[in-house]
Amino acid sequence: MKIWKVCLCVLLLSSLAAWALPLGSSARAVIPSDLQQVISVDYRALRNSETAQALKQQVLPDSLKQFEGALKGVGIDPDKDVDQLTFASYRTAKKDIRIVGIAQGLFPTKAFFKKMRLQKVKPIKVRNSDLWPMSSGMQMTFLDDSTLLFGDRSAIQGALDTRDGYVTTLDSNNQVADMIGSVDSGMVWSVLDQQGTQNMLRSTLGDASKLADYETIKKRLLGSRYTMNFSDGVNFDLDVITSDSTTAATLSTLVKAGVLYRKMTATPTEKMALESVTVNSDSSNLQLHFKTDDKKFQSLLHSDLFAAVSR
Repeated sequence: MKIWKVCLCVLLLSSLAAWALPLGSSARAVIPSDLQQVISVDYRALRNSETAQALKQQVLPDSLKQFEGALKGVGIDPDKDVDQLTFASYRTAKKDIRIVGIAQGLFPTKAFFKKMRLQKVKPIKVRNSDLWPMSSGMQMTFLDDSTLLFGDRSAIQGALDTRDGYVTTLDSNNQVADMIGSVDSGMVWSVLDQQGTQNMLRSTLGDASKLADYETIKKRLLGSRYTMNFSDGVNFDLDVITSDSTTAATLSTLVKAGVLYRKMTATPTEKMALESVTVNSDSSNLQLHFKTDDKKFQSLLHSDLFAAVSR
């Protein structure tokens, strides 16, 4: 079991690599209540951390590359104009998964509209919103002067339906809203719902997820949340919320066993990561903490093991 992947997986689950601030009201208004995951990152902090920049280059996914390229194509520089970037995956009435992105910052809107006029690009109207084309098949619309919604047409449609009252919003989902309230002051933060948490732990635990104990407790996993902080080395804190203290303690035992098992066959690089992981339970929560300094973390970024995990 590669339990140390919990820490590195977070970078991939966040796979948009950076950090974040509390969601603004315009952003919250377009996120549906049937949420699978929210990931929020703060581009301002990204600019000030060598470690975060190295992380971004190592695990930058194609989706983010496409988004950054699409923004540049319409005259918006993500490195200068974007302060906060949030991705939300949600379920439709048919249980399909849709993903929207929300960028917040100081956008050159006058220059953007001028460029669209000069290129004779006309928007698609959805009620009172103008949808503008981006590259890679994406579309975008300004929710206000400092908030940009983007994604494919169906995902944006669902987000606008939520804002306009046709679908219930994030704030009506008390479980997720409460989890967000406890982590949204982090530099990087994310929350997952019950199904998202089950999938994350199944992937993270590997063979250990096949044990009877995990099969017994997985339905008692209610959600999870994590934060990352790069201001003093690298700090990562993950909480898995369960239905009761017994479930949390059992899950903690599973994870600890996995760490010990992995140490027996770990490479030096793996051992360095595993030694930085602590696991315990507090009431009905499983708590996992990972801490290391910038130098060690950057060496881990360039290891063959990290390359294998981050693909």
